[in-house]
Amino acid sequence: MGKKARKRNTFNYQLNRKKLKKKIMRKEKPMIECAQIRKAWDDKKSVKQNLQDMGLSLGVKGVLPISKQGNNEPVGRAAVMKPHVIREMEAEASLPTSDKPTCPSDLIEFVQHMIREYNEDYKAMARDEKNYYQDTPKQIKRKVDSYKRCHPKEYEAFIASLQAEKSS
Repeated sequence: MGKKARKRNTFNYQLNRKKLKKKIMRKEKPMIECAQIRKAWDDKKSVKQNLQDMGLSLGVKGVLPISKQGNNEPVGRAAVMKPHVIREMEAEASLPTSDKPTCPSDLIEFVQHMIREYNEDYKAMARDEKNYYQDTPKQIKRKVDSYKRCHPKEYEAFIASLQAEKSS
C-alpha cells in the first residue's frame, strides 16, 4: 500500500482576508449598544457571568424558580457586583423624551414659498412651477397642515411677518 494522493493547498485570491477577519471579530465580540453595559463588560467572562455581575439576566428562563410546595420563602439571589449599571440605566430611562414631530427643511421652504405666493389658494399652488412633485391641491393642503402642526410658533411668526409686509 502506497501513500494516498492529497490535494495541495493553494492560495485563494478571490477571498478578501480583511473582510473575513472583520466578520470573525464581529461574531466573537458583538457591538453592545447600551453604553452602561459596554463600559462594565469584561471580555474574560462569559455573557451569563457578565450579566449576573450587573444584576441583569439574559432571558426569563430560570430567573424566578417555581417551587412545587407553594411556600412563600424569599428567593436567594446572586450578589450584584456592579449595581451602578442598573442605576445608570434606570436614570437614563427616567429622562423625559422629546418626540416632537418635525418636518424636513425642503418641505418647510416649499410651504413657505407657496403661502407667500398664493396665501390659501391651493389650486393655484398646484399649478405653480415650484410644485416639482406635481402635488394635487389636497396633497398641498395636507403638507401645509402638517407644517402648521409641526411648527405652530414658526407658522404664526411667518404669517405675522407676511401681514406686516402687506400692511406697510
